[in-house]
Amino acid sequence: MAKEKDIKTNAMRILEGLGIHFTHQAYECEEFIDGASTADKLGLPHEKVYKTLVTTGSSGNHFVFVIPIDEELDLKKAARAVGEKNVEMLPLKELTPLTGYIRGGCTSIGMKKQFPTRVEESAMLLDEMYISAGKVGAQICLAPDDLLKANGGEYADLIK
Repeated sequence: MAKEKDIKTNAMRILEGLGIHFTHQAYECEEFIDGASTADKLGLPHEKVYKTLVTTGSSGNHFVFVIPIDEELDLKKAARAVGEKNVEMLPLKELTPLTGYIRGGCTSIGMKKQFPTRVEESAMLLDEMYISAGKVGAQICLAPDDLLKANGGEYADLIK
């Protein structure tokens, strides 16, 4: 595991600036791996590891959803949660230009622009959760309510 001074992401700087307590873990990763593989690599319980998904609504606005790694986003529930007629997944080629993050390193904290964000309501039952730290090879652990403070989000029913 890397020392804290070795890894400092924008998301970590934002959390520190907000006075939000978090820990982080680093892992070796040469290319994109999915959230389940990341959790297994770090020995983390899957139910505590969340992934960040970016969508486009029928209005053309963008929305961010944070859901457990083993779950699938219910696009109808997601659309209702943000007041849209429908939402669809953002094409991968648009992810980095829009958010500043790459696939496997996307987090809802510190995107180029703050988009409306919803976190799956099951996170409310957790003392802590793991999310990407904003780069491939790093995860942040923090309280779910602290994630909402940092990303300006709300809880919602989002999964199938």
